[in-house]
Amino acid sequence: MEKSEKKPDASILHHPSSILVSPGDQTLTASADTALLDVYAALPPGLYPPFPPVELPGGVGGLVSRGGFGQNFFFGAEVLGVTFRAPSGRIVKAGGRTVKNVQGYDLTRPFVGSFGALGQALEVTLRLRPGLSMRHVAAPGRLAELPPTSARFMWEESGTVHLMHFGHAAEVER
Repeated sequence: MEKSEKKPDASILHHPSSILVSPGDQTLTASADTALLDVYAALPPGLYPPFPPVELPGGVGGLVSRGGFGQNFFFGAEVLGVTFRAPSGRIVKAGGRTVKNVQGYDLTRPFVGSFGALGQALEVTLRLRPGLSMRHVAAPGRLAELPPTSARFMWEESGTVHLMHFGHAAEVER
């Protein structure tokens, strides 16, 4: 009897720092200690993660534990799955790589923003968003003084306000 070997899916990109990108599914799975800028470096053109290109302590796992950073949307919906070590030491896998995963209880969303109360993230799966165009504007100022904006990300660093948006070119230029 001959064994058949399953060939790897050519649309899935492997990266040395524990990052798995699936451009067709628009998902990314990364180890919790993966630096945020490493995620940006691993992505093909036209796909964006649900956080701006900044470096924060704790990598992807720290970002999820804090509930995101600088976003102008619900970050919990962008986290499709998380594998974490519960305080008891048990390894728990919640969610997965699909957008609609309806088996059992949803532990992914309560984990997002729990600041470690539910455990320590080991691996995270994020939804990626497409965008043909990207714009990042930085200017002196404070977030509190900013008028309403359509930017996906807004943050303040050392007296400078940053706005970042991606999507269709006409939408980004507004």
